[in-house]
Amino acid sequence: MKHARRLFLTLSLALLGNAALAAAPAVIRVGIAQPAYGNPPTIGGSTIAIAHATGAIDQEFKRDNIKVEWYFFKGAGPAVNEALSNRQLDFAFQGDLPSIIGKAAGLKTRLILATGTRGNLYLAVAPDAPIRSVADLRGKRVAIFKGTNAQLPIDRLLAAHGLSEKDLKVVNLDTATAQAALTTKDIDAVFGSFELLKLRDKGVAKIVYTSKGHSPVFTRQGHMLVTDDFATRYPEQTCRFVKALVKVAHWSSDEANRDEVFRIWTRPGTVKFEHWREDYAGQPLRVRLSPLFDPFLTDRYRDAVEHAYQFRLIRSKFNVDTWIDRSFLQASLKELQLEGYWPVNPAANLQLAAGGTALSR
Repeated sequence: MKHARRLFLTLSLALLGNAALAAAPAVIRVGIAQPAYGNPPTIGGSTIAIAHATGAIDQEFKRDNIKVEWYFFKGAGPAVNEALSNRQLDFAFQGDLPSIIGKAAGLKTRLILATGTRGNLYLAVAPDAPIRSVADLRGKRVAIFKGTNAQLPIDRLLAAHGLSEKDLKVVNLDTATAQAALTTKDIDAVFGSFELLKLRDKGVAKIVYTSKGHSPVFTRQGHMLVTDDFATRYPEQTCRFVKALVKVAHWSSDEANRDEVFRIWTRPGTVKFEHWREDYAGQPLRVRLSPLFDPFLTDRYRDAVEHAYQFRLIRSKFNVDTWIDRSFLQASLKELQLEGYWPVNPAANLQLAAGGTALSR
């Protein structure tokens, strides 16, 4: 263990390169691309949610009198990008598309570890709507929260059924507004996450599609990123931040803690324990909560950049491999002796054959 700690310190200093050591920051600012609920505020669905709920990151820096400030954004990824642009954040939890848009627009960031992958996509419609599948959405009023990590898998799903957003009457609504609009039948359908299950249980919606059991290219991906400025000035603190999250990911990936993970994510009156259990049914926690940027996830981000460019969401492409900085994660895994704990998943690209048939490998 002593050898591992010395190696971790050596790697931390090596990450600094020739830059001068900076004093420790007084505050570490963490942005979360989703709204929080309750008092104290809570979030769910990721290892960063567990870290926030348990105080794991706050405790890591408490002994140095470094305050950790948490910021939650109802406007999701696009709002986080604005805060990053204004230099108001050091770390951020985001999905693939908003961070890609930010990177393409010039934000200097590094992806440092995954915090929740293969998030399922759902399509909900009114109970009496004549919509039975994705193929029936042509000409319908459909809510999509644009600019979030749901947009690309939705666009891929539409393409797999021979459709594009142009074939729909797309309404850009956030999660809460979209659910309200479906309830009042101001829209015909809404794409979203497992949170749509509560509308089903209330009898105001039916689920006509879920990505569960289908190709993972139709799922959503999330990660933590750090600003290039913070990682350069404070490599030791960046390493410690990542190590704290890896510890949380290790605990969260243990099937013995499955119910406790869902309980922590549950928000009374908003998100039910049963819905988490239904959404995760049949999927190992080590897969959904892996911190690794393995071939599957790296390929998803390469594919996301390509699709974002094709869909004209960004004006230029960039190299994903140089954007992902695995040095902090690898140092943490080595120190914690967790190399090999999480499965390394192969790449799975979507290919569209003639007629819109979805193929995957």
